Amino acid sequence: MQPLFQIRDVSLQFGGLRALNGFSMEVAQGSIHALIGPNGAGKSSVFNCISRFYTPSGGDIVFDGHSLLREPAHRISAIGIARTFQNIELLRRLTVLENILIGMTQRINAYFPFAPGARRNAAERNAVRDADALLERLELASYRNVPAEDLDFGHQKLVDLARALASRPRMLLLDEPAAGLRNREIATIDALLVDLARRQGITVVLVEHVMQLVMAVADRITVLNFGEKIAEGAPERIRADPKVIEAYLGTAGDA
Repeated sequence: MQPLFQIRDVSLQFGGLRALNGFSMEVAQGSIHALIGPNGAGKSSVFNCISRFYTPSGGDIVFDGHSLLREPAHRISAIGIARTFQNIELLRRLTVLENILIGMTQRINAYFPFAPGARRNAAERNAVRDADALLERLELASYRNVPAEDLDFGHQKLVDLARALASRPRMLLLDEPAAGLRNREIATIDALLVDLARRQGITVVLVEHVMQLVMAVADRITVLNFGEKIAEGAPERIRADPKVIEAYLGTAGDA
């Protein structure tokens, strides 16, 4: 598998706070790559740099051979990168279907949501068909016409994921997709991520604290602590790495 995505020696500084310090990572095309670390390690800062919400103090971020740092934030989705958020960013008064349709605006020349009773052209009908397929896939079909604000947290997370998939990304950034989910919902995410990578060739970068999901699906894991990479490798290697164990559990002298 060839690298689709590279972070090259990226640093990020806010005044006297260094959130990332010379961080590098390569992600193979069609793989599931997990980015883990304790709270405050810099994981969300990495995602915000990729999404162009933050501008790194140094280094480069390359997707399919092109620097993302030359692109404005609004171009990232069109380039082929979609993301979910740790703090859900749904349009709460719109229905589940309407939220997913909004994820298609980069590829469908139409205004969403549709006006009630409006006549739809072929592209719009296809968009609704694709959205309904995503709803079925994520077991959300029964919530199709329910306002997003009326869903529980776990179902809102699934809608957030469906909206990201609606843009048909080449790379999907998932920020704690299993947080707040029940075991059955986590199993749905597990199967979906494997299917996206293995059958559809979508590259997945996953930030997650639910280790049962990370260890089950990740091809490779990168570990951050205090803005620096402390370990990288296959799940079985990361599970036994002393630096990773210390970062999560501390040492006897920390007690």
